[in-house]
Amino acid sequence: MIVTTTPNVEGRSITAYHGIVVGEAILGANVFRDMFAGITDIIGGRSGAYERSLGEARETALHEMEERARAAGGNAVVGVDIDYEVINNMLMVSASGTSVTLG
Repeated sequence: MIVTTTPNVEGRSITAYHGIVVGEAILGANVFRDMFAGITDIIGGRSGAYERSLGEARETALHEMEERARAAGGNAVVGVDIDYEVINNMLMVSASGTSVTLG
């Protein structure tokens, strides 16, 4: 499945729109505590554990969005936006876009 932040796919035409699709992943408060407990993992101001957790959450959100796009009848997602929000000490990663059929 093609997933892109652009509103179209160069060289391909959109033949049908199936609506907005969203995927979310939430990291609980203990993730932050665990990450800061492993402060020795920080090298050069970066935390590998934190980056891995964020990466996994982002991949989960994107995968969920793709599955919803397929269920809606699409074979691509255009106009994708990824957002990060902190809500009550939890980190939410959400991915949204428009499910489409490419010709």
